[in-house]
Amino acid sequence: RLRSAPLTVRFVTNTTKESKRDLLERLTCLGFDIAEHEIFTSLTAARNLLEQQQVRPLLLVDDKALPDFTGISTDNPNAVVVGLAPEHFHYEMMNKAFR
Repeated sequence: RLRSAPLTVRFVTNTTKESKRDLLERLTCLGFDIAEHEIFTSLTAARNLLEQQQVRPLLLVDDKALPDFTGISTDNPNAVVVGLAPEHFHYEMMNKAFR
């Protein structure tokens, strides 16, 4: 009924563990009729902010989330994006982020 109504449909999540493409694949396997542009994640919001502020992030996110940041320059970072990525939370990486 929502799709036939004059409404914009969005699927919103705060997950930072997977890319939008992986999430789309998982939801379609569960039977959802959904398009990638209908998904809005916290990574989407982070990418939008990075682009608006024109900053270069150090990405402390799960490797499966990295595709959502394709095209974003990470050379000489001047910002940090933190997601659920316990494998990246170690002394060396935290030291780099704080610098």
